[in-house]
Parts: sequence; structure tokens; C-alpha cells
Amino acid sequence: MVRPRWQGVKPSASRRFWLGWDRLIAGIAALNLAWVVFDVTYVPLRNFWLQRTLFPLPSISLAVPLPWLPDITPLYDPVKGIEPHQDTEAYIKHFQRLERTAAASGINSPAAKQLRLEMVVRNSQLIDENPFVSSDKTGTLEKIKSRLRARAGMDSAKQSAAHLLGDRYLTDARWSAERRFWRKSILPLASTNYWRGTDENGQPIDLSWRIDLPFQILFLLDIMLRAIRLKQRYPAIAWRDALLRRWIDLPLLIPFWRLLRIVPVTERLSSARMIQLEPLRAAVSRGVVAVLALELFEVITLRILDAAQDAVRSPHWPEKIRRLCSHQSIESDGERELAELLRLWLPLVLTQVGPGMRPQLVALVSHALRRNLEETAIPARLRALPGMDKAETQLSLQLSTGLVDSLLNLSRNAGDRFAQKDPMLQELGIQAIDRFWEELAKTLEQGPVLERSQELVAAFLEDFKRSSMNQLRFQKDVDELITELDGLNFSSEATQTKSRA
Repeated sequence: MVRPRWQGVKPSASRRFWLGWDRLIAGIAALNLAWVVFDVTYVPLRNFWLQRTLFPLPSISLAVPLPWLPDITPLYDPVKGIEPHQDTEAYIKHFQRLERTAAASGINSPAAKQLRLEMVVRNSQLIDENPFVSSDKTGTLEKIKSRLRARAGMDSAKQSAAHLLGDRYLTDARWSAERRFWRKSILPLASTNYWRGTDENGQPIDLSWRIDLPFQILFLLDIMLRAIRLKQRYPAIAWRDALLRRWIDLPLLIPFWRLLRIVPVTERLSSARMIQLEPLRAAVSRGVVAVLALELFEVITLRILDAAQDAVRSPHWPEKIRRLCSHQSIESDGERELAELLRLWLPLVLTQVGPGMRPQLVALVSHALRRNLEETAIPARLRALPGMDKAETQLSLQLSTGLVDSLLNLSRNAGDRFAQKDPMLQELGIQAIDRFWEELAKTLEQGPVLERSQELVAAFLEDFKRSSMNQLRFQKDVDELITELDGLNFSSEATQTKSRA
């Protein structure tokens, strides 16, 4: 029983299993790619993950807090070998001690005054030693200094900190506002500083390979399984070739340039039919192919014309013409190409093409004979007699008919003669062609025509090269070619749809 066209072939159990496996691996590869992007950007974006605040416009003090994001820095800092910097950590802890003391005994208590004085000293040490250099965050220290100067209205950051924490300025009434200033403007900047260790090779510590290793083992297993499946489908293929078919998966196995994994991940998601990239691929490929086609055609045409110009300008041009004689004498598979070609084409022209043009040839010869009779054969007085014009027409028609029929009969006989294999006729024809090339080469060598001919032919090729390249370049751009291609494709698809309907 024939299966209806609208019923597709149901995939087998093994096919469904491998499709599910491919989709699982593609999903894991996409997850791995997302982690790679996070891992590569973690250190540059550590301030964001630490503060969980988004600054859309850095030039404007506009902050968008994202409190729903978890603080992942305590978990991922050890992977990158990141530790809190001792100086900035002590700076933050000292201010926290000041807060606790002020909450217990007041900001102007003797213990709080001692802590404020120590805070001023630590702030000066922070500015002088600049511990932000180790994490390449010198700009963060400049922000701290700028905010202290703006808060105190002074030109020196050290004097600004001493003023803000001094007895004359800091009172119990102002402590709440100053505490918020230090909490929101100074301490968050100090907390972004860190210290990152180095390994034996002098490179920053990075233990992300421990997370990536299980993924790489899984990808290697999948590549081996794909090679085995390909080997089962095509037993004649070698194992090396089966593995090389998955060259696109190489970025999944290498520990560097990991962002290149977007290529195999995209290919796997597309082959597993989890995403549809065919329209995008078709649009990109059409643009690339159109551009490359134009460039390639220009290069090939230019190369051919340059080679022709070099051959024409060569002083050995007559010698190259003479070599055509030897080419006619070379035998290949027992027959001579040019002689055999003439033996096929001459009978075709003389016996079929010529007789097929008989009405046109008769009209042409008749018109020529009539014009000749009018001008030379018949005097003007006789031409004025009645019926003479008709007689001229009949006479020229009879003469042309007889002449053309005679020529066509002769051509038929000659064509039949040429169609027969005549070794003597073939040899004489080859000798005539060889003699023509020989005499042409000798004439060019002996006369003054060679240099002038070379100049003219080279100039003609140069003009042709410039005009053809300019016309090709400016006649249509890539967008017009793609539009024309779309029109051809869509019109053909519409025609096929109508024919099916």
C-alpha cells in the first residue's frame, strides 16, 4: 500500500534516541558557553557582581540597584584567585568599629575620637600608598578623593577627610548624614579593591579549568560517538576522516580562545533543530557570494587580459605564431584535431546551412544584378519604355536563381567530398594552414609591422580592460544583484507552486 504524501516517515527508535542525545549535548554546550562568557567577563565586571548595581550612563550618577541578584563574589573569587586586599579591608573594618563605638557611647566620646583620628591616618595612608594599583583600579582611588573634596569643599583629599572627621565639624547631629555618606560613597568604592595571586608561571591564578574539565570530557565523548555513528553509516570511511568531519568542535576542547565555542554551539543547536538559522545563513551567504563573485570575476578577467598583453608585447610573438604549425602536426589518438573539425564542419555548412539560406541568397544576388543592370547594362532611353522595369526584374531573378543554384550544387558536391575521409585532402589542408602561420610569422619578423601591431593590439586590450572593468564595477552593485537574485528565486518558487496547484 502506498503511503499518502501528507504522512511523513516515522523515525525509528534509535533515530529518536540520537536526536534526543544531540539535543541534550547541544543544551549542555549552550550552558557551557554561557558560563564561559560569565567566566571571561567576571574580573572586568566584578564591581557589578559585588555591588549588584547597574550604571546605564557612566557620565551621569544614575544607579539602578538590582537587589534580587545573589552575591556570588564569595563563591567565585577563589576560582579566580581573588582575595580582599588587606589595606582596604582594614580601612573598611576600622570604620565599622567607629560605627559600633559611636552607637554605644556617642561620636564625641574619647574612644570614638581616637578611632576618628586613626581613620584620618588610615585615609592618608590609603592615598599615599594607593593599594588600588595591584587590581588596576587607580581610577577608584581618584573617585574617593574627588568625593571627599566635593563633600568638604576643599582642594586636598587628606584635609577633607580630617575636616569631615574633626571635632569642629562632626557632631552628634551631623553623624547620621556623614555616616550615610561614608557608607554609600566611600566604603563601596574601597570594597571593590582586591588582591589576586599569581601561579608559578607568573600568570594570575585561574582555576576555572576545574569547572570546564567535565564539560570537555563530555564533549570529547560526544565527538567519539559521532565518529562511530558516521563509521557505521559509511563503513569505507577512515577513522581519521570521520574525526576530521567534526573539526568544528575543536573550540570545545581547547582551554584558550573559549569564546570561539559560539561557532560549534550554534552549529549543534541548528543541527538539533533547536534554533532556525537557515534564513540568516542564506542572507549572509548571498551577500558574501555576490561580493566574492564580483571580485573573483574581476581578478580572473584582469589576469587573462594581462597575460594576453604580455604575450603580445613579447619579442617572441612570431615564434609563438610559428608554434601553431607544429600544433597542427601533433597527432592525438590517431587523428588530427583541426583536420577532423574541418571535416565535420565544412560538410555541415556546405550541405545544410548554405541550401537553407537559398531564398535569402537569391534575393540578395537578384538585387545586386538589378542594380548593376540599371547602372551599366541598359541605356536610359530603353529603360523608359513600358514593361522594361518588369523585364529587368525577371531577368535579374532568373540570373540570380541560376547562379545561386549552381553555387549551391557546387557546395553540395564539395561538402559531400569533404565528408569523405580523403588522406590526401586532409594532408593538403594541414599543409595550407601550416604554411599560412609560417608566412605570417616570417612577414612579422622581416617587416616593420611587428612593433606597430604589438602596440595597437596591446592598446586595444588595455582599453578593453579599463572599459570592461569600469562597466562591471559600476553597472550593478551588490544590493542590486541580491535583489535580482531574490526576484529570480521568488518567481521560480511561485511558478513551481502554481504548477503544483
